[in-house]
Amino acid sequence: MAFGQFNERSSSSKPMHSMADINVTPMVDVMLVLLVIFIIAAPLMTPVIKLDLPKAAAKAAPQPADVLHVAIDGAGLLYWNDQQIDFPTLEVKLESAGRQAVPPDLQLRADKSTRYEMIAKLMSAAQSKGVNKISFVTDTPK
Repeated sequence: MAFGQFNERSSSSKPMHSMADINVTPMVDVMLVLLVIFIIAAPLMTPVIKLDLPKAAAKAAPQPADVLHVAIDGAGLLYWNDQQIDFPTLEVKLESAGRQAVPPDLQLRADKSTRYEMIAKLMSAAQSKGVNKISFVTDTPK
């Protein structure tokens, strides 16, 4: 807002100019007060609902019957429970494991020089046969 003067001499000698600046200090003060209020009030507004939930007896979730151990060495050779097998045989074993009521977990041990393509191929085969839980086994640093 522009405030003029009532002095006629100053208004007749100089043209009246409006102020182009807005005083933001009161607005900043109000915003800081609101910020403090919201910081203090926010934790108080979280709802605390006390519920008395019904009791029910449920069966425990079925645990996997066993764990499949598959290893891949640096040359790309596959091992099923420490016995060397080829990829088609591995797929047959994964398919029979995937048809179980509770499919077992697959623990994959791969040499660090194994090609990623081989690991991805094995993971894809396991998932397509119904073995969806795959864990990577690593060594602890010494």
